[in-house]
Amino acid sequence: MAETEPPGYNSVMQTLTIARTPRNPASESLGQEMDLSNRADSIDPTLDLEAEIRRMKREKNAVLLAHYYQDAEIQDLADHVGDSLALAQAAAKTDAAVIVFCGVHFMAETAKILNPDKPVLLPDLDAGCSLADRCPADLYGEWLKQYPGHTVINYINSSAAVKAL
Repeated sequence: MAETEPPGYNSVMQTLTIARTPRNPASESLGQEMDLSNRADSIDPTLDLEAEIRRMKREKNAVLLAHYYQDAEIQDLADHVGDSLALAQAAAKTDAAVIVFCGVHFMAETAKILNPDKPVLLPDLDAGCSLADRCPADLYGEWLKQYPGHTVINYINSSAAVKAL
């Protein structure tokens, strides 16, 4: 984003912790990058991944939230499956220490806004939402300046930067 980031945006982005398994290693990261030495292509094929994920969820006191468009194998491991709103509500209610969000970027941002002191992990930072992408915060901010005095309502499927405006 340019220097016109809205108030509150930086605090959300600076604290959004992202574990990343990038499809495009050259793309920018908004959070901490994970150690890629354990990528899927180097995982022991005899490892029971489902059991390992369940074990790590218990050990780390993590909740796994999955959007309903995720593969069945991911949904089977999830603690909550639903749409954007249902998952935001689940994130707001969780007592888990860590939130793992199997969805798109704005969903993880929403979970982080609702849980500012908890790490929120997004396994695929490249997972985007065409609806959220169609409303860039800089252009939206310009529109708000051109038409002051209007009451605006943002859909949940918008970025943290747009929500902060």
